[in-house]
Amino acid sequence: MRARDLGVPLSGVPGPINAITDVPGLLVGMVTVVEDPPDPATAVRTGVTAILPLGREGVGRSVPAGLFSLNGNGEMTGAHWIQETGSLTGPVMITNTHAVGSVHRGVIDWTARHRPDLAAQWLLPVVAETWDGYLNSINLPSITGAHVAEAIDFAVTGPVAEGSAGGGTGMNCYGFKGGNGTASRVVSLAGGTCTVAAFLQCNFGDRDELVIAGQALGDLDVPDPFADLAWVEHDRTPAGAGSVIAVIATDAPLTPHQCQALARRVPLGLARTGTTGSHFSGDIFVAFSTANPGALDSGFPDAPPHAAVLRTLSLVPWNAMDVLYTATVQAVEEAVINALVNNHDMVGRAGHTSYALPHALLRERLRAGH
Repeated sequence: MRARDLGVPLSGVPGPINAITDVPGLLVGMVTVVEDPPDPATAVRTGVTAILPLGREGVGRSVPAGLFSLNGNGEMTGAHWIQETGSLTGPVMITNTHAVGSVHRGVIDWTARHRPDLAAQWLLPVVAETWDGYLNSINLPSITGAHVAEAIDFAVTGPVAEGSAGGGTGMNCYGFKGGNGTASRVVSLAGGTCTVAAFLQCNFGDRDELVIAGQALGDLDVPDPFADLAWVEHDRTPAGAGSVIAVIATDAPLTPHQCQALARRVPLGLARTGTTGSHFSGDIFVAFSTANPGALDSGFPDAPPHAAVLRTLSLVPWNAMDVLYTATVQAVEEAVINALVNNHDMVGRAGHTSYALPHALLRERLRAGH
């Protein structure tokens, strides 16, 4: 069940799957880790997600990329190298806050096995995170290198698991069960069509802020685990805390600066769902174009500078970018709603419970509003 299945009115033309995998050649893999040991206080609800812009065979080949951080209270490793070179050369991995190191090591180990030529130079894996400590025993070393390898090795095209799967397993959004959401848009450009797509790991927003299709939903009669609940030893979690990671992918030919421009539009899509961007939410976004593969490669040189071969990039004219901006905002908005709709209640560590957005109440509110 996704947003459109519930009749949520959304703008734009989606791709065939309405997912980030509508971008040709892009693969997504996930591993979900759910464990219920005898001590419920150590229950595990987490996972890892891998997004491969050019598939497994394309690891090590660059794609133009750009970043934007709305709030730096979070982590995305490899960000400085993306800013330096304007390129991304490996998978984008997403997990929980305290598993970043394990996933980073796991990507290096996978690359050393499958691409020893790359590992013989240097690796700066891209690993992003959001905090799942309400439902997950976040301080346990639950994510291993084997999980990372599985996410990469079994990444596929086609439908993408939304809601409580992969890195999104233990996440919350607007006080409801959150996690993964994805959507895509097809736009006409330069005599043809191209795809712009979003994948979000949603773990942000205060319940009072939630808006879907212009309808305020913060007053729905559903328990909010983060409202006036002193479940953290020192204090309750601040409203809106958590974080959101957004990955924007397109097959439109873009420069790194144009990719960065797409990443800067992500907050506009988030704002359509109500968030004002909490201080306690790390909101970090990466955008990339799968066109011009390899044009920005920058490994150790195989020839002296005087013998270097010049490269070229094709690009969308800046004055034609607006359709891509619109598509980005639309896809981000729908991805957030899909993360909320395509989900289920979850009980996690110490009996902590996160409730999914009720479909019947959402339908009722949408009907009343229109």
